[in-house]
Amino acid sequence: MLLKIVNLRMSQLPNLAFRTKPKQLNNSGSGRVNLLVLLLIFLAVFSLIAFNRQNIFDWWKLRGYQPSTAVAGIADQDTMTPYARKIFYVNHPIINDKTTFVKVCPNNGGEQTIVLGCYHSNQAGINLLNVTDTRLNGVEQVTAAHEMLHAAYDRLSSSEKKNVDNLLTNYYENGLKDPRILATIAAYKKSEPKDVVNEMHSVFGTEVANLPPTLEQYYAKYFTNRQAVIALAGAYESEFTSRQATVSADDTKLVSLKSQIDALEEDLKNRQSVISSKQQDLNNLRNSGDFAAYNAAVNPYNALIDAYNYEITRVQGLVDQYNSLLEARNAVALEENQLVNDLNASNLSPINK
Repeated sequence: MLLKIVNLRMSQLPNLAFRTKPKQLNNSGSGRVNLLVLLLIFLAVFSLIAFNRQNIFDWWKLRGYQPSTAVAGIADQDTMTPYARKIFYVNHPIINDKTTFVKVCPNNGGEQTIVLGCYHSNQAGINLLNVTDTRLNGVEQVTAAHEMLHAAYDRLSSSEKKNVDNLLTNYYENGLKDPRILATIAAYKKSEPKDVVNEMHSVFGTEVANLPPTLEQYYAKYFTNRQAVIALAGAYESEFTSRQATVSADDTKLVSLKSQIDALEEDLKNRQSVISSKQQDLNNLRNSGDFAAYNAAVNPYNALIDAYNYEITRVQGLVDQYNSLLEARNAVALEENQLVNDLNASNLSPINK
């Protein structure tokens, strides 16, 4: 009886051992599942970080950042959308005086253009020249919008950039008619041939009033009222164009006046020659005693003198008019030079012309 009991217990042992093995397998499977879960979580976090890399970068750059009143005011005047304002602020825009500006925004290309602002690639900063001349109100705002668009272009994906480049190039080749903008792009082709489309992206968005609907829709992501920026650009640009038009018109008048003066002076020389000849005739008549002929010739001679003197008066009037117009023309040209000098950080002394 005791033996049976022992046998019974012995027969149960394998069953007990067998029941332990599945439990061990379950524990091992659970570990692999946990590892898989951790791996999936890691991949999800990594993907989330990669997908939101730009947002994380922006958050890092904007933490604790507070724009100055002047910078915030520029963003307001440019009607920047929240997205554009974020791009602008991520670059910590700074308004510099001339001495500082020329150091942080050197004209490395040496192009014959005035640098008013610069964007440092990879969202490394935006610098603007401080323009204090009230006649040039709007320069800082347009420049800020221009540089912000450079930073925005820098953020475009390859597919987005390809699409935008096609829109810009198509408009440039088929729709752009403004001579000034065409000249601006031509200058960029010489100074920055590798970044022409990038410059188109900024110039068209801030200086061209009428764009194709596709481009207007694109720029709407940056400006709630793009025409406000265009108006600012037009206001300060008119300070130059109006003076240039005045100088050009005055130059045309001066050429005409100079031509009239030269013609009259040549005529005066001919008249003077005739008068000298007639005077000699009178002297000969008087010396010969032919007083009748002498007296008859006096009135025609005096008429020649009167006409000569009248023409001298005309010439003097035209000369006075020429000199007065030249003085006014030079005053306007000087104003234009002063405006250019106010924008020229690389030239700290007045421009001479």
